[in-house]
Amino acid sequence: MDFRLTGLDSPLFATLHHLMDVPDEVDKSFNAPTRTYVRDARAMAATPADVKEFPGSYAFVVDMPGLNSGDIKVQVEDDNVLVISGERKREEEKEGAKYLRMERRVGKFMRKFTLPENANTEAVSAVCRDGVLTVTVEKLPPPEPKKPKTVEVKVA
Repeated sequence: MDFRLTGLDSPLFATLHHLMDVPDEVDKSFNAPTRTYVRDARAMAATPADVKEFPGSYAFVVDMPGLNSGDIKVQVEDDNVLVISGERKREEEKEGAKYLRMERRVGKFMRKFTLPENANTEAVSAVCRDGVLTVTVEKLPPPEPKKPKTVEVKVA
């Protein structure tokens, strides 16, 4: 609301008008994404993955060229979120060498996957072979169907 339209141009009303606009500015600063969120979003977007379902398991396949097993971390958070993360470090420069072009991505990477209800989070394995990480999550056995309960009918 603009008080000048009502003919109330006094400094008091101008100050009140300014104070009424402050919540919008405060709201913008509270809703701005944090640096951590932006960093994690970039790390997730730059880490493509394939997800496969087999009769007894799920497989998550991520390319990890040039990484050692110590550079990769596989975790299960909140009982149903698979997190694959790590860091690709820049090679040490040799004396007298300089980069003419640098296209390979360095830095942190991360992917999060919400696991289905039938995923057995106690049976997770990870293997990195030829620069490809395969994380396997076994499925829980299907629940046994409930047998119908027979109730005896009594004659009164």
